[in-house]
Amino acid sequence: MPIDQAVGPACPNRSHDVRLLQILLNANRRRLGLAVPLAEDGLWGARTESALRRCRPDGLVRPGAAELAGLCAALPPGLSLERLACVLASDRARVAQFHAPLVGAMTAAGIATPLRRAHFLAQIGHESGGLRWTEELASGDAYEGRRDLGNREPGDGRRFKGRGLIQLTGRANYRAFGEAVGQDLLSEAGARRLAVEPALAVAAAIWFWTRHALNELADRDDLAAVTRRVNGGLTGLADRAAYLRRAKLLLPSI
Repeated sequence: MPIDQAVGPACPNRSHDVRLLQILLNANRRRLGLAVPLAEDGLWGARTESALRRCRPDGLVRPGAAELAGLCAALPPGLSLERLACVLASDRARVAQFHAPLVGAMTAAGIATPLRRAHFLAQIGHESGGLRWTEELASGDAYEGRRDLGNREPGDGRRFKGRGLIQLTGRANYRAFGEAVGQDLLSEAGARRLAVEPALAVAAAIWFWTRHALNELADRDDLAAVTRRVNGGLTGLADRAAYLRRAKLLLPSI
């Protein structure tokens, strides 16, 4: 079930469900006779409803509907841009910035089975809000003076707040990751690169994933265990589970 709730007139029309449907309708644009692609903005409106009615006359689609399977069948195979956009419920323009780095880095790190890919994408999907942010929204003041994170100098809390697709936090982690990739990330400008350079944001997530042996937990299909290692608890477990369901459905055998 690529969507979590029904989409259509008088339905909840949650943003990520509508956006996913828009991506699928655009992938079937020629078959449906859509002259102009839909905006993949997650907003239910007349154009999205009209496009949906071309394959579902009542303009209503529910999770598990046969029409969804038919729309999914038109997606390009493999870890395509369109499939990643559907898994992450994110617009393709945003996904396009991360697509090549993600595919290359996942393969290099052995995140190459359907189960490993599904769990990795579920975690980065939740942690980054579907690639919408690569920097922690909080100020970072809560990390000031946290010696367990290596924050020993004034301003380290803000300077080394969470960044990347799986947010690295603290001077010690920035130093270790920087050494691993041969980059100086300890200056203020260097630290901010984790949030503004897609390839580096991806690399940080891959580094964390590998360092914490998360492929092994993904092989066990243990979402709770993976989440605890990423988050330190089970915050956002339901949302991570929703990403995981979509990934398993849309990336079943690649």
